[in-house]
Amino acid sequence: MQGRKVSAIAAQEPRLNEQITVRECRLIGFDGTQLGIYPVAQAQRVADDQGLDLVEIAPNAEPPVCRIMDYGKFKYDQAIKAKQARKNQSKIETKEMKFRPKIDVGDYTTKKKHVLRFLSAGNKVKITIMFRGREMAHPEQGLTILERLADDLKDIAVIESQPKMEGRNMHMLIAPLPASMAAKKKKANDKKDEGKDEGNA
Repeated sequence: MQGRKVSAIAAQEPRLNEQITVRECRLIGFDGTQLGIYPVAQAQRVADDQGLDLVEIAPNAEPPVCRIMDYGKFKYDQAIKAKQARKNQSKIETKEMKFRPKIDVGDYTTKKKHVLRFLSAGNKVKITIMFRGREMAHPEQGLTILERLADDLKDIAVIESQPKMEGRNMHMLIAPLPASMAAKKKKANDKKDEGKDEGNA
């Protein structure tokens, strides 16, 4: 089984230099110029003279297409691009959760669970308090909700952007703590709570 797996992987790699067994090829130069039909032996000499590789990039064409390139550098560049693509895919997203200043306990609990899920997935969360009409006269109600939420999530999140008003909305941005930091913070808070309990005893 291992042999089949290795050969399958090898088959994905293009043939280059002495691995190319066809008699002639359509040759593309290092700069992308179409050089025409060449006997493979002659194409190989052209590549060798430039200190480069002859790579068969389209083996099923008639005749096969070969290109002169620095294959080692090409592979390195491809690996860097693949790494960058993976990095971009794993970029942290910013989710949003909206609250009302007079939210009831049930809705608050439900929305907090959604926020927890976003944070656990590694996303930042923008918390928005939406004010309507006369509610604008009492921004402290929104601030109370944000402070309550920040306290509820203190073991797994950190406030990245403090609460601020923008038009009729109040925003706060929270970000997930790294797992190790979250564990340390939870342990410290647990000890603090134990101290309070002993003091009250």
